[in-house]
Amino acid sequence: MQTKRILFINFGGLGDEILFLPTILSVKEQFPDSEITLALEERSRGIVSLTNIIDKTLYANIKGKSKYFELLKLLFKIWQGKYDIVISSGSNKFISIFLFMTFIKEKYGYNTGKLSQILLTKAVDLNKNQYAADMYHDLAKYITNIRTELPVLSIQKKPIIKNTVLIHPGVSKISVQKGMIKTIQPEQWAEVVEKLADSGKRVLLAGGPDDKECIERIQKLVPPEKYENLFGQTKNLAELAELISSAEIFLCSDSAPLHIAVAMGTKTFVIFGSTDDKKLIPQNENVVAIKADCNCPLQPCLWERRQTTCEDLSCLKIPTEKIIQQII
Repeated sequence: MQTKRILFINFGGLGDEILFLPTILSVKEQFPDSEITLALEERSRGIVSLTNIIDKTLYANIKGKSKYFELLKLLFKIWQGKYDIVISSGSNKFISIFLFMTFIKEKYGYNTGKLSQILLTKAVDLNKNQYAADMYHDLAKYITNIRTELPVLSIQKKPIIKNTVLIHPGVSKISVQKGMIKTIQPEQWAEVVEKLADSGKRVLLAGGPDDKECIERIQKLVPPEKYENLFGQTKNLAELAELISSAEIFLCSDSAPLHIAVAMGTKTFVIFGSTDDKKLIPQNENVVAIKADCNCPLQPCLWERRQTTCEDLSCLKIPTEKIIQQII
């Protein structure tokens, strides 16, 4: 079989790239000798430390004022790659035009109207009302019958440390700066840490640079003997994935570490507020959404109805005791 050069395009955060992995994995299994290139944003380049399935990467910073210039530069790089197949996510109507301009023979993207049906090899119906990994995987169903259900990382799992609860409380700074509040406050995280420790759990606290302020506030409120502070001890995403795999239980916010935990198969509990757990976690017993008993008619609202969260945040008023009870 002739080696195929396959280009995948998926712009978004690191979590989006992890959720996109099953699509790449299935196509790679269909064409095992293929060369895989992924076009993505610079902010998500950490994905290459989590998987060995990506041979090359192309970067385009499409969020800034010069996004069209960035896309033009990307187009020149794509022309040089001489790809056989391109598979792109995204529901913008411009994407089918962009894919047509790549001059790649086989082009797969979402159906955004008549133009996409004309310009693409196959315009795939977009179903957002499902787990995001399944939504992305629909792009591959006209290429292969192989189906990869969950993300898989090229990380060796560590032995599980019994009775541990690893807590990763933060979310990305970008989401906070954009007004997307997706988790409980540090003061409540501190309560959770202390109560889990009092219940007999061995509590580990982890985080990256974006979580520094949150971790520091927790440190001021919880006696240091009640938890092990691992903040800053994971030097990269691969080390974080190994740490998550070693925990008996992982407790986190709706953020990229959630998707790492799913891929590593760790029993995971996730704080959800304004986002839709049914779209962001697989519906199985290994991943549990912790949500408020909220009567807000707009919940979940983020992305579907709002681009920022409201000031009331009733969807995040989750009693600490409820969090503890679900875990223990």
